[in-house]
Amino acid sequence: MTPAELIDAVLALSMEKNVILASYGDMIRVPGSIPGDSLQRRRALGADVRVCYSPMDALDIAEANPTKEVVFLGVGFETTAPGTAAAVLSARERGLRNFSVWSMLKTVEPALRSLMGTEGFNVQGFLCPGHVATILGVEGFRFLPEEYRMPAVIAGFEREDILLAIYKLLKQIAEGRPRIENEYPRAVRAEGNPLARKIMAQCFIPRKDLWRGLGAIPGSGLGLRDAFRDFDAEKKFGVTLPAPAKSACRCGEVITGRLDPAGCPLFGTRCTPEDPVGPCMVSSEGACAAWYKYSDP
Repeated sequence: MTPAELIDAVLALSMEKNVILASYGDMIRVPGSIPGDSLQRRRALGADVRVCYSPMDALDIAEANPTKEVVFLGVGFETTAPGTAAAVLSARERGLRNFSVWSMLKTVEPALRSLMGTEGFNVQGFLCPGHVATILGVEGFRFLPEEYRMPAVIAGFEREDILLAIYKLLKQIAEGRPRIENEYPRAVRAEGNPLARKIMAQCFIPRKDLWRGLGAIPGSGLGLRDAFRDFDAEKKFGVTLPAPAKSACRCGEVITGRLDPAGCPLFGTRCTPEDPVGPCMVSSEGACAAWYKYSDP
């Protein structure tokens, strides 16, 4: 999800005096370009890195530490973006000038369009993420069948949800009738969550962003609007990204479906869930982590 050079900049910021970095748990395990280096390691070296369950937790940290600069690492997609936006709005209302957000948020549609435009793309259908669809709604994925003739089913996360969604997807493919189906109606509405999207639009503006395996995609990231520049960590700290570092990690090819995880030369040897090299191995939801756990020995 996050290129190594971006993590390197985060790691550098974590060692700044009077800075507290706050983010979700998985983020502290994402490695930088140097093997073994992560926010988890920097915390062991003395950096003040806090794990939050919500961006609002970071606001409470800022309020409790008025002499410190609290930087929340905003990661994720449309699912987490509204909560991050709400935290920025709340920080302004509460006058917490020592709070800022480093937005690494991304949006799904530009990435899917870019993926389908890559050479050798050979995906026959999409299981669309139910949590993103709660925000975007069914309409947020209608472009898949209507513009690309791509079968698509919005799926929940229980075993029964996934099995039923796969069945519906295979049925679409067999019938040759691509369409968007909502297998997750208990959480996803046709229109999604208009209030959440309104809050996102109030705080963020689309911008070009980097993706593993896909490169720079216009309009695929979310940056804070100028009206909230006082809460923009990139502007507050003058963040600059170092030059991209070379790596043998093949995560980009894995997440774009061009390579099985076991095809990466680091898989299962240098890269394991206990000592991950790429983000595909960091989270239990990552393709490499799942492959490592469930594949035959």
